[in-house]
Amino acid sequence: MARRLGSHAVFLALLALIVFGALRYEHFLGWFNVATLLRYNALFALVALGMCFVICTGGIDLSVGAVAALGSVVSALLSAAGPVPAMLGGVGAGLAVGALNGALVTRVGLAPFVVTLATMLGAGGTALLLAGNESVAVSYDSGFVELGQGDIFGFPVPGWIGLLAYVVGAVLLNLTAFGRTVLAVGGNEDAARLMGLPVGRTFFLVYLMSGGLAGLSGVLLAAQFGAGQPIEGAGWELFAIAATVVGGTLLTGGIGSIGGTLAGVLLLGLIFNILNFENGLGTISLSVYWQSVIRGLFLLLVVVLQARLLAARGAPATR
Repeated sequence: MARRLGSHAVFLALLALIVFGALRYEHFLGWFNVATLLRYNALFALVALGMCFVICTGGIDLSVGAVAALGSVVSALLSAAGPVPAMLGGVGAGLAVGALNGALVTRVGLAPFVVTLATMLGAGGTALLLAGNESVAVSYDSGFVELGQGDIFGFPVPGWIGLLAYVVGAVLLNLTAFGRTVLAVGGNEDAARLMGLPVGRTFFLVYLMSGGLAGLSGVLLAAQFGAGQPIEGAGWELFAIAATVVGGTLLTGGIGSIGGTLAGVLLLGLIFNILNFENGLGTISLSVYWQSVIRGLFLLLVVVLQARLLAARGAPATR
């Protein structure tokens, strides 16, 4: 019973926050607040989805925030050509970094932490160089901003994109041979190799996926705020890791949940949304910098709880 409750804890916590917000704040469930929450957190949801696949293999991708910033700058620079070239450019930049991460991990045999730390610095520096160390205004005449600011059937476009990505991600992880291989590699890499599974190709593909989704998040960032933001992605990797881990994906790999990751993103987004409401009521007064503090403490708490859970099951906490 406790194990079953633990696997659904993120959904219960999410439901509890929604009920709390609905009872305490007058416009909490108003469509403006809901749409704004979904529009903005779709960016984090895309980054967290890629992170989920990477962590399922037992890896880590610290470059996603910098890649999102790079994608936003590239798409802003191409926005005058229209939404399609801008999107292709931003996603392409993310795929290029993801391919580099995957190649260095699989071909050279470097540790994912070291590789993605290096590409985080490289992607961030490239974004600043392309942007001239300032925000890059997008073209409002080409229709590019509709990707971030538009609605389809009254629902935010970024929300539709995020929802589609998660449906595809859930199918990939739960219903395909690729998903089973991802979990097998994360569960025991050596055993996966002995079974003849394509371990190297799997590592490469998950980092490629993570880079592409981070690039897409950057495209939506530029379209939503009307400018490419070369420094906006700082700390996004922490948000993605926290959302993925609180959603039930083990940092040691082998166990992952796409639905749980989405719930983790919404849970963290709701926490900050509620803090903003409290600021408005004058109950508390927290600056935006407290968000990083809260994310760090939240991630630390979840990691500690995971370690205790693994110890209770008799499993090793690290690989």
